[in-house]
Amino acid sequence: MDMRSRVNTALKQAMKDKEAERLSTLRLINAAIKDRDIASRASDNEEAKGCGDTEVLEILGKMTKQRKESARAYEEGGRLDLAERELREVEVIEEFLPKQLDEDEVSKAIQTAITATGAGSIRDMGKVMGELKTRYTGQMDFGKVGPMVKDHLCAASNGGC
Repeated sequence: MDMRSRVNTALKQAMKDKEAERLSTLRLINAAIKDRDIASRASDNEEAKGCGDTEVLEILGKMTKQRKESARAYEEGGRLDLAERELREVEVIEEFLPKQLDEDEVSKAIQTAITATGAGSIRDMGKVMGELKTRYTGQMDFGKVGPMVKDHLCAASNGGC
């Protein structure tokens, strides 16, 4: 079942179960997916059929990151009720994301991507990040992975960074 169908099925189930908070989050996910569909249709791409699973995973990852940042800001501002709400939304969104890779798996994925792209210096960082994004979208935080890739590439080029 594709991501869009999974979200719609969960949305219908939340309606039946009268889970208002879950339903609200699922509607936000659906709206974000539809916004991306509309944006792709607005571009010059004539054969745009809507976004695929990879794009949905990108959307979900972005939504998760936004909510975690909001929760952190609310906690700093002393608004724990709003922070808890954001974190509950994160839990619902993460149900649709694949399992996050741990540090060892991320390190192995980086090594695999470096080998696959033939990267040998820091100049090839864009190639490596592109390879990782095509293979592991939604499975790792690319904000944290970037410095790790840089470290691996610096080590591979004998510290020539």
